[in-house]
Amino acid sequence: MSAPSVLIAGCGDIGGRLASQLVAGHWRVHGLRRTVSNLPAGVIGVAGDLFSEQCPADWPTDPLDYLVYSAAATDHDEAGYRKAYVEGLQHVLSWLKQHGEQPKRLLFVSSSSVYGQQQGEWVDETSPTVAGGYSGRLMLEAEQVALDSGIPASRVRLTGIYGPGREWLLSQVRQGYRVVTEPPLYANRIHADDAAGLLAFLLEADRQGQALDDCYIGVDDAPASLAEVVGWLREYMGITEWAEDASVRRAGSKRCSNARAKALGWTPRYPSFREGYAAILEGRC
Repeated sequence: MSAPSVLIAGCGDIGGRLASQLVAGHWRVHGLRRTVSNLPAGVIGVAGDLFSEQCPADWPTDPLDYLVYSAAATDHDEAGYRKAYVEGLQHVLSWLKQHGEQPKRLLFVSSSSVYGQQQGEWVDETSPTVAGGYSGRLMLEAEQVALDSGIPASRVRLTGIYGPGREWLLSQVRQGYRVVTEPPLYANRIHADDAAGLLAFLLEADRQGQALDDCYIGVDDAPASLAEVVGWLREYMGITEWAEDASVRRAGSKRCSNARAKALGWTPRYPSFREGYAAILEGRC
């Protein structure tokens, strides 16, 4: 069996981690981003701008078996999200068409922001998408572009990604962050390596002939209340002083289930925030 080839469009943090995992598994990996010098070792650079209609000059010449669309918005407003997720995907799909390419599957990296549930309820891939903000609405619009692309597509709705370089909560806790305990504000997390690992797992499963669903939630095994996470981090870091008044976080509160991905055989390396944050704080990841 010849090495499968993949184009990761938007090969930044998660795309780069995915690329490294696939290169280690002997995939032929093309990474599309503006600055190809930042790509991991072993990745074939495709210098391109997802925001432009202009097809990259060094578009891959070998047939592409898979496409992963893993963009990140540079402007966090409605126009920025439309550019990054809806229009960017449309551009890549048109470049594929220009080159007569028909990958076996498209993985579209989406977000759990498509779920607007607020009462701490459990959410899975069949739950209603009641996105309240523009980010969730535009993600749903982009997901539809993927589903209508003519390529078999799976949406991967990642929850709150944390990891090296994504340490907002750690810095807040160090500064004395205090959160409301009642009602519990549930949050969902996935370590950056597990987010990439889930994408790699799905690609490999498809390559081995397993039937994929059109949607997966990327989350660890143990959604937890923010107060529980903050309390654990304080204890772990030996923090004994915090603000008198609690900060009220955004209204969203839901618990996302990874049962569908686990039924396919995926297991996160960091099953909960405890293992993940311990690895970051000890410099192990």
